[in-house]
Amino acid sequence: MSTPTPARAVGIDFGTSNSTVGWLRPGAQTLIALEDDKITLPSVVFFNIEERRPAYGRLALHEYLEGYEGRLMRSLKSLLGSKLIKHDTSVLGTAMPFKDLLGLFIGELKKRAEAAAGHTFEQVVLGRPVHFVDDDAAADQEAEDTLAEVARKIGFKDVSFQFEPIAAAFDYESTLEREELVLIVDIGGGTSDFSLVRLSPQRRLIEDRQSDILATGGVHIGGTDFDKQLSLQGVMPLFGYGSRMKSGAYMPTSTHINLATWHTINSVYSQKSQLALGSMRYDIEDTQGIDRLFKLIEQRAGHWLAMEVEETKIQLTHAEHRLVPMDRVEAGLSVDLTRKLFESSIDSLLQRVRESVTRLLSNAGVGVTDVDTVFFTGGSSGIPALRNSVAAMLPKARHVEGNIFGSIGSGLAIEAKKRYG
Repeated sequence: MSTPTPARAVGIDFGTSNSTVGWLRPGAQTLIALEDDKITLPSVVFFNIEERRPAYGRLALHEYLEGYEGRLMRSLKSLLGSKLIKHDTSVLGTAMPFKDLLGLFIGELKKRAEAAAGHTFEQVVLGRPVHFVDDDAAADQEAEDTLAEVARKIGFKDVSFQFEPIAAAFDYESTLEREELVLIVDIGGGTSDFSLVRLSPQRRLIEDRQSDILATGGVHIGGTDFDKQLSLQGVMPLFGYGSRMKSGAYMPTSTHINLATWHTINSVYSQKSQLALGSMRYDIEDTQGIDRLFKLIEQRAGHWLAMEVEETKIQLTHAEHRLVPMDRVEAGLSVDLTRKLFESSIDSLLQRVRESVTRLLSNAGVGVTDVDTVFFTGGSSGIPALRNSVAAMLPKARHVEGNIFGSIGSGLAIEAKKRYG
């Protein structure tokens, strides 16, 4: 969509893994470069203890991997709708409310957008998943209210929301030459969201599009959940996951689950967690795995391991296997992770995704042969098993891939121009 004058407002896609800011203005691409020339800013904050400051995005990951002392925090969006959002966390030796942590990162998005634009933005359309929290309307509303509160606190005076898959639909619509019934499949870092929307060049001129949105749905499953399952099934057995105690029972799994979950990794470094782990060592039949686990925790290498798992997930979209070296933990240690193992580990999650799509079509009263196009967006939409799983449900629809990291931000910018001028 072209615009004769720059829009007053921006659209912000605050993502679980990556974030973007969209702004409609003449003669320029919609998405603002946020880090060097890149349109995405990884949703990561690293609190550098040595220099007593936060770093963001790729710089944050670089400083962490370079071995600077500090605390890495990722998947910040996952805090919304969780119990953690009402609590504090320790940052650079002081207690910081998790809400303020969100404010730091979203404030950085605002700051970088304003630096690129050369003026202040006071209006914003924020993307939100169809469900922050599954099957709990009150908790879901509370998550949206929290995000609105954070946005106002950092300086936005007018804050509104649009479902992320609807925003992606508006971005796709800007390319159409005829009417289509489109299933938007948005698989992000934290959620899988779906919208069934009627789109056309004529309809995009209409201000109120509610009648064109036939149904929305979603489930709280995303890329970080796929990472978690790959980690648990393929990597954590090296660190004692599935080990037997001398009593014959399995070793408690809480430490492994926390290490495999982005926003709980830091919890395994607490004294309480390490004492609990140490107390069970002598009750385990084979201590090799738990000893590796102690070494991993001693090195505070949980995020390093999670990044290796995430990179493996990405590589397995086009490769059959990836060998992951683990010399950092033990000389000569490695694990060969295969696409077959990955697909097996996420099969139950894909079943829930299919069930969500089935409910969506049923709610809309639409048959599988009525859908013209499946539009894939979101960083995890390229996983072959997921794409094939959804595509098989709609055999007559053509499949279109959007900008997997940019479609939502672009659509939110279109919506921001409509709402605020």
